[in-house]
Amino acid sequence: MNISATARKSHGKARRAGNGSTVEAGGRAGFVARGVIYVLVGVLALRIAFADSGGGKKQADRGGALSEIAQKPFGSVLLWVLGIALVGMALWRLSEAAFGVTGPDGQKASKRLASAGRAVFYGFVSYSVLMFAAGDKGSGSGSSDARSQDVTAKVLDMPGGRWLVGAAGAAVAGAGLYIAGRAALRKFHKHLRMGEMSPGQRRGVDITGVFGGVSRGVLFAVAGGFAVAAAVKARSGEAKGMDDTLRSFSSTPAGPWLLALVAVGLAAFGLFSWANARWRRI
Repeated sequence: MNISATARKSHGKARRAGNGSTVEAGGRAGFVARGVIYVLVGVLALRIAFADSGGGKKQADRGGALSEIAQKPFGSVLLWVLGIALVGMALWRLSEAAFGVTGPDGQKASKRLASAGRAVFYGFVSYSVLMFAAGDKGSGSGSSDARSQDVTAKVLDMPGGRWLVGAAGAAVAGAGLYIAGRAALRKFHKHLRMGEMSPGQRRGVDITGVFGGVSRGVLFAVAGGFAVAAAVKARSGEAKGMDDTLRSFSSTPAGPWLLALVAVGLAAFGLFSWANARWRRI
């Protein structure tokens, strides 16, 4: 009995440490960094939407955003700050995987596993940003399209590669639809301290959360669809990263206006990320 009580007490201390002020600050800083990247990607995509034939050369993806930052005064310092902030995001997600997610059913294995996956993702992103800040211009700044096609080509050459690429594409497309659906239903309310917001702030959070989340989800879903097409046709060139996926919206009957709409949506998601930095339950 004493051993059990001691174990529970130790677990409680570990959980409090995992959810302490340092990890909380890291998570909030990570939301700020994520917001910066999405706002820049949105701005770059908006430029591409209405660029002339020679004006759309910049990549509308994370690499393009990092290159844009690097060209600004004190850009290298800001890159280091962003990279460290994203490390904070990864550590916060890792603490959720280890000690449980804030809110109802936070101890469910599925939620903790999802947090572990996000921790790995943000760990990779933070590493690429920090390597770029350290001078490795090929890390984090390369074309997402070239990387997607290279990876797809390697997987297609594997036994059962077409099935693997198709399954991965379907998973990304499904995740995109899931993200868009949750945003449209405003599921983000349960993660935010809505009661602390003024009516105007709540309207702003709802607009950026729904518009931004749906735009982000649609982008993922379309990218996943291109990966499925690559599997069906056994051609790695069909796979597209964020930049080419965004540019593909200009090929629709709506032309550059659809790309502009999605671009504004991605910038809105960046603003929503900043709202998370302030009001997220961590």
